[in-house]
Amino acid sequence: MAHLLLIDDDRELCALLEDFLQLEGFTVTCVHDGAEAVELCRHAAFDALVLDIMLPGLQGLEVLRQLRQFTAMPVLMLTARGADTDRIVGLELGADDYLPKPCNPRELSARLRAILRRAAGQPGDAAPLDIVVDDTRVNFSTRVATQGAVDLQLTSAEFNILAELVQHAGHVVDKDTLCQQALGRALTAYDRSVDVHVSKLRKKLASAGADDIIISVRGIGYQFKRSSAAT
Repeated sequence: MAHLLLIDDDRELCALLEDFLQLEGFTVTCVHDGAEAVELCRHAAFDALVLDIMLPGLQGLEVLRQLRQFTAMPVLMLTARGADTDRIVGLELGADDYLPKPCNPRELSARLRAILRRAAGQPGDAAPLDIVVDDTRVNFSTRVATQGAVDLQLTSAEFNILAELVQHAGHVVDKDTLCQQALGRALTAYDRSVDVHVSKLRKKLASAGADDIIISVRGIGYQFKRSSAAT
């Protein structure tokens, strides 16, 4: 039974979502203050977090920035409808996915289940425990990715995208496939989630000494590049 932390200052909405998610089989803890949520996450373990961006005091994006300093726990943002900038900034800060408010509780539940499945690794996957392409290593059992000796410290969504690209190194993977594998949903029009996650991946790889290892294929998707010496 997954334990969720729901951070939203709308107490009535929290109560409604808590009741619904508990019926869906989740354990839910509600917090209505951003600073309190950050402090709670330092001392308690949760399987995933639902974070409203519009919070009084410590704003949701700052909450997310602070959380990413010490935890890779999956985070789903709740954003105002049409707030594209907040969504992109949130993804860049390390959120795994987002939903616009007001959200459908059933969709929220489905998104959370998808995120949790991927954070835990897909049961029954035929993928090996370890995939190595040149200096990039992806370990599926520990869900740790390294570039050389550097732990890339990826979020759940970033790990899933890198794993999919590395498994198909040398081949183009379309964005819809990446969205399905990383977020558990189909890619929709004007959805830049995959692009933002890939941008974050590139920065982390570059900081570990691997520039231009993920190639953009215009209008299709991305390709993980093998060295010319690789077979």
